[in-house]
Amino acid sequence: MSKILIRGAKVLGGEPQDVLIDGETIAAVGTGLEAGDATVIEADGQVLLPGLVDLHTHLREPGREDSETVLTGTKAAAVGGYTAVHAMANTFPVADTAGVVEQVWRLGRESGYCDVQPVGAVTVGLEGKQLAELGAMHDSAAGVKVFSDDGKCVDDAVIMRRALEYVKAFDGVVAQHAQEPRLTEGAQMNEGIVSSELGLGGWPAVAEESIIARDVLLAAHVGSRVHICHLSTAGSVEIVRWAKSKGWNVTAEVTPHHLLLTDELVRTYNPVYKVNPPLRTEADVLALREALADGTIDCVATDHAPHPHEDKDCEWAAAAMGMVGLETALSVVQQTMVETGLIDWAGVADRMSFRPAAIGRLDGHGRPVSAGEPANLTLVDPAYRGVVDPAGFASRSRNTPYEGRELPGRVTHTFLRGRATVVDGKLA
Repeated sequence: MSKILIRGAKVLGGEPQDVLIDGETIAAVGTGLEAGDATVIEADGQVLLPGLVDLHTHLREPGREDSETVLTGTKAAAVGGYTAVHAMANTFPVADTAGVVEQVWRLGRESGYCDVQPVGAVTVGLEGKQLAELGAMHDSAAGVKVFSDDGKCVDDAVIMRRALEYVKAFDGVVAQHAQEPRLTEGAQMNEGIVSSELGLGGWPAVAEESIIARDVLLAAHVGSRVHICHLSTAGSVEIVRWAKSKGWNVTAEVTPHHLLLTDELVRTYNPVYKVNPPLRTEADVLALREALADGTIDCVATDHAPHPHEDKDCEWAAAAMGMVGLETALSVVQQTMVETGLIDWAGVADRMSFRPAAIGRLDGHGRPVSAGEPANLTLVDPAYRGVVDPAGFASRSRNTPYEGRELPGRVTHTFLRGRATVVDGKLA
């Protein structure tokens, strides 16, 4: 592999420095580095971050290749600045055996655009009745550490306790989709003023908060790790903050769309805004931003949920839930968190690389930008402003809530172990 010299980049938003990549590794970081025979990239004050890590991606393969494949999903990830993603288990067949997680892992290796770490299902078929092969999935070539029935809640307290006990043996984590099913039957959007005015079935905040409260107590009881997926309410923030104050091993994520969008958008009846958990109120959005800033919420995760056109271009009640997010996540975080002064670029590196890699126990990612470390890097132009056009997405699906919206920032280069996967904003 050739040498690459990134000249004048603001490493984690600090003073401009040069970064020399030699093969798969960062060879040197400093000022005035000699280019020699290296290819030179003039960063001109762009921000250099460790490669982003997503704890929550739906790649849909196997089974729903009409929505996304591992190849198209990892291309979208690379364009968004990601060098590693965790692929959720709600595929067809479900990723509840060693064979299926190994298939996804191998497809990720073949794609070459970013590392794919499969997430194993907690229960067989995501049905919530019987534990899946957690140990076998961990012992497989995929080395699964994160388990989730995402898309469905592990609502049986005994099953959830057993899963938490089981993963302790290999330092795994159970990532919970917190949704009490009995409280959300027929729910179409956040329960509140807007749902009442529109006459749509309400999705109460307590449906999320009650499961989180139960699960942090269970995790504390068995001394295990629990991770809360796509936390979305101010009340959920307070429960996680309380659990962390107790010293319990609880982590949480927030999606970019829950940092920016509110349930007021549902007044358009555009199904692009239909998502699980639903868009909440402005008060919830502000609480989530503050919690991400103060560390109560550990990380940003995309919950990239691609759907084909026919599953979204229909009446609201019949539409699938979910939004694509890999290619816009960093821009939304820049707008909601950096440009509001809540965090700096070092904070972005922490919430979008360091912490998600640590939660997923993902070796080689979420590492410092320093000599001797793997060259998993993302170069961002924060001065860029552009209107989102899904026609140009690398993802196979186009269900973005940001179409036509101006967002800041653009990933210009992404490097996976020293190899450029994105150059000048285009797939390499």
